[in-house]
Amino acid sequence: MTRTAKAVRATNETDIGLSVDLDGTGVADVETGIGFFDHMLAALARHALVDLTVRAKGDLEVDDHHTVEDTGIVLGQALREALGDKRGIRRFGSVMVPLDEALVMAAVDISGRGELYWDVPIGPAKVGTFDTELGHEFFAGLAREAGITLHLRLVCGSNAHHILEAAFKAAARALREAVEPDPRVDGVPSTKGSL
Repeated sequence: MTRTAKAVRATNETDIGLSVDLDGTGVADVETGIGFFDHMLAALARHALVDLTVRAKGDLEVDDHHTVEDTGIVLGQALREALGDKRGIRRFGSVMVPLDEALVMAAVDISGRGELYWDVPIGPAKVGTFDTELGHEFFAGLAREAGITLHLRLVCGSNAHHILEAAFKAAARALREAVEPDPRVDGVPSTKGSL
């Protein structure tokens, strides 16, 4: 079974095309016009071991908000489609990822109920020109549209770049674990019979 999907979103604020392969090798081909965000998406693909292609054009003359949030939405839609009926997956994944002084915990449940639980306070408001609050906006859109429960929690850290990068890598590693096929699972990993 091929676990791939494409998704698009075109509004007055953004035009985004995206493809994902859950059984890839971590190859990223990303162009959003936002350097730091491209770096984070490449890290996500690499550590989730998904192949990810993103072409995003947004109203960057306003700010980065719409592009980042809408990319999360579109990636969530593609993940949901690629997961299909969720048969044979591990469903849960959790990890703690350090990056220098920063340590971030992530936990994922491919539950069908899209929620983000974000406890990642970041002191500095910017990493370069990137608004640090946009990390929350990206993951909120992704979790909601993918239908996953995603917990992200900062254990410690002070450098905004390190904190955000650890968050992206932690989410990626937890997602990788959750979407992996489990040879011991027959059908959907839920007593309800569906996710």
